Amino acid sequence: MKRITTPLTDEIVKDLKAGDSVLISGIIYTGRDLAHKRLVDAINNNQPLPVDLKGQIIYYVGPAPAKPGYPIGPAGPTTSERMDPYTPTLLAYGMKGMIGKGNRSPEVIEALKKYIGVYFAAVGGAAALIAKRIKKAEVVAYDDLGPEAIMRLEVEDFPVVVVNDCYGNDLYEEGMKQYRRL
Repeated sequence: MKRITTPLTDEIVKDLKAGDSVLISGIIYTGRDLAHKRLVDAINNNQPLPVDLKGQIIYYVGPAPAKPGYPIGPAGPTTSERMDPYTPTLLAYGMKGMIGKGNRSPEVIEALKKYIGVYFAAVGGAAALIAKRIKKAEVVAYDDLGPEAIMRLEVEDFPVVVVNDCYGNDLYEEGMKQYRRL
C-alpha cells in the first residue's frame, strides 16, 4: 500500500505502477463531462480557470446530497470514458491524475505517458464507504451544474488502485492477459 499526498509531482507519479493500491490524502477536485468541457473551452479561449489544476487530481463523481452532519453524500466513481475527449488537454495544462472507473482511450494513455500522469480507479458500488474518506467538501466552480459542479474535497486515506501509469501500463489489459493464460 502506497500513501501519497496532493498536489502530485512528477516524482510521485513516476513511483506509481499499474496495480498499486494507493491511499490519497490532501485536496482533490471533482468534475464530470460538463465541467470538463467548460475547463477545456476556457483553456482553448485563453481564459483563466476557476481552479488551479497544476499537480491536481480530478475525481469523476456526481455525489448525492449530504445528510445533516456530513460533508458529502454517497460519492462513488462515474465512468471515465465520457471525460476522454477533454483529458489530454487537461493533462497538458498540468493536471496529474484522475479517479474514475472503467477503461481509458489510447489517446488518454498516450497523454499520461507524455505529460507524466496517472489514472486511478475507485471501487464502484462503494459510494457510502468512499464518502467516509471525504472530510470536507465545497463547491468552487460551476455551481449551476448541481452535483456535476466542481467541488474541492479534503480527503484522508482515499482508497484507489492505479490502472494506467505514466509508463503505458494498463492494469485491465494485464489482468485479461493473466486470465487468458489460466
